[in-house]
Amino acid sequence: MFVRRIAVVGSGYVGLTTGACLASLGHRVVCADVDEAKVARLCTGEVPILEPGLPELVAQGLAAGRLRFVVGAAAAVGQGPEAAEVMFLCVPTPMGAGGAADLSAVEAVVTEVRTLLPAGCVVVNKSTVPVGTAARTAQLLARPDVAVVSNPEFLREGSAVEDFLNPDRIVVGCDAQDAAERVAALYARLGAPTVLTDAASAELVKYAANCFLAMKLSYVNTIAELCERFGADVLDVTEGIGYDRRIGQAFLQPGPGWGGSCLPKDTHALLQVCAAVGFDFPLLQASLDTNTRQQHRMVEKVRDAVGGSLAGQRVGLLGLTFKAGTDDLRDSPALTVAALLAAEGADLIGYDPGVPAAVPGLTDDLQLTDDPLKVASGAAALVVLTEWPEFRSLDWGRLAELVERRVVVDTRNLLDADVLRRVGFEVRSIGRRPTPALTPS
Repeated sequence: MFVRRIAVVGSGYVGLTTGACLASLGHRVVCADVDEAKVARLCTGEVPILEPGLPELVAQGLAAGRLRFVVGAAAAVGQGPEAAEVMFLCVPTPMGAGGAADLSAVEAVVTEVRTLLPAGCVVVNKSTVPVGTAARTAQLLARPDVAVVSNPEFLREGSAVEDFLNPDRIVVGCDAQDAAERVAALYARLGAPTVLTDAASAELVKYAANCFLAMKLSYVNTIAELCERFGADVLDVTEGIGYDRRIGQAFLQPGPGWGGSCLPKDTHALLQVCAAVGFDFPLLQASLDTNTRQQHRMVEKVRDAVGGSLAGQRVGLLGLTFKAGTDDLRDSPALTVAALLAAEGADLIGYDPGVPAAVPGLTDDLQLTDDPLKVASGAAALVVLTEWPEFRSLDWGRLAELVERRVVVDTRNLLDADVLRRVGFEVRSIGRRPTPALTPS
């Protein structure tokens, strides 16, 4: 395997995972970030995000001398014989005005380094970007001797290292075949199926994949509501359809709506690029509308659980992150539901194993505690909003003694209803019949 000198610009979830994993494959990697304090911490091996396996890879890369951290893209590119042969763009592309992807960070980096890149260098768009961004990047570079490649990431937060090192596929897109092959060769040791295509197709692959998953989640949430109307059990229904290999078991778990840093942003972005070319995508729009409806349905369930009005009612929230195994609160459906509950006058207190302290601007609608017993104290209802496995093993008998009303709204179908009903809780799940409480002996 050829060892490449690689620059990774951006040290967030995608950039840090990409850099650490490429270093573990034997490449020499320099990761850059504009946050000097973050770079200083990373240089000591301190990883600022919750991602299993990532601290170990960073420590190994630093110890082996294959991984370094610097401030600024220019420093990552380097110069002379140590200049980068490949530069990955892993900067944020958040949702901008009207739902379009904000590419200002991408454009700023390209502008900064375009005269610094050595001839023959390959620039790789790893960030999720709209179709046409590779072409736009090439125009900004104005460097015929530097190729631009699209190489979208397919990393799930909470399993990003596992996903990188054991990928379903590698997608590389470029109109220059040799540049695409050079980037694909970086992953040769992984032995994954590789799709070599043009840049526009590679860019669309990422949006098509995420939007399909969003539609699948909206579909199963709608089926869950239908189960409630018919008295069916959504767990049995999804098991029955999930064995069909054309459908599969993944993304068939109903919940309080989908969120996170990718699905909402990417669905809005694809709708925006569709609108730009005069294309209507009603199926995708319906998935967004269904997701909003699902979040409001969760509020209805909590409102019914506390007796019809949320005004002045204390509600305990279990889980705030958008999924278990991460500390990421971005576009979390749990926080959306919390904001809707607060808007109706509920007094909220929340607990999440991944969020030890309040996050200004995100957790303002609730009081945060590090003790699940405090969440239960005086609560008119407990609401499970994130599927943290440890919630199953809470001392539910003790929680039952602390609540004002023994009712749990389990928006993730996470808990064992029989365990809870034995200590007096009524359990209201998603797509399942309510489980009445037993009178404790």
